[in-house]
Amino acid sequence: MALAGGDGGLLDWYPADPVGRPAAVLMLFGELDSVPSRYDARAEAVSRDLDVLLLARAATLRSHPGQVAFPGGRLDPGDGGPVEAALREAREETGLDPDGVDVLGPLPPVPLEYSRHLVTPVLGWWRHPSPVHVVDEAESADVFRAPVADLLNPANRGSTVIRRDGHEWRGPGFLVHNGSREHLVWGFTAMLLEGLFDRLGWTEPWDEGRDFRLGQYGVDAS
Repeated sequence: MALAGGDGGLLDWYPADPVGRPAAVLMLFGELDSVPSRYDARAEAVSRDLDVLLLARAATLRSHPGQVAFPGGRLDPGDGGPVEAALREAREETGLDPDGVDVLGPLPPVPLEYSRHLVTPVLGWWRHPSPVHVVDEAESADVFRAPVADLLNPANRGSTVIRRDGHEWRGPGFLVHNGSREHLVWGFTAMLLEGLFDRLGWTEPWDEGRDFRLGQYGVDAS
């Protein structure tokens, strides 16, 4: 799987910003060991069993309750950098074995003004997948591997809309299923996925006029 941009560089669609508390997330791709996608993506590089690791945050958390995210968090003083932090957080949140992960490299840091974090996405390939699960129910409600083809399927694409104080913010949205559970991927995680897919040339035409109502999926955007 080629995850470099068309010009040979890694992702650069977000500007780096030196201001913010350092954090990191792990964008971990691999090959599903069960239940591949039923959708044939147009991109030849996307097989039905290509997947990405995601988790759903617990609904009781004060910060981003119920939101689907990549494993990750703030850098600890003992971390050697964003890569080490992303792998540590992924182990703590999902139980994965970092020894089975090939790190492809960190991407440009993304500034998040509303939370005052500077987040470094770390791209990885799951060479030897290990079992994953919810490690701490107070932190996560679900841990799952989402087929990339399902994310690219136009039937699962839409826009999320937040209206507040007379202003409107629109962003990408992806519907994903884990068994009987349906999750809406939106916000920062959806922006990273959309940016990656666009840069790799994987994105398929979709109805940008289709809006997902956040409340319908148990999302509190207040």
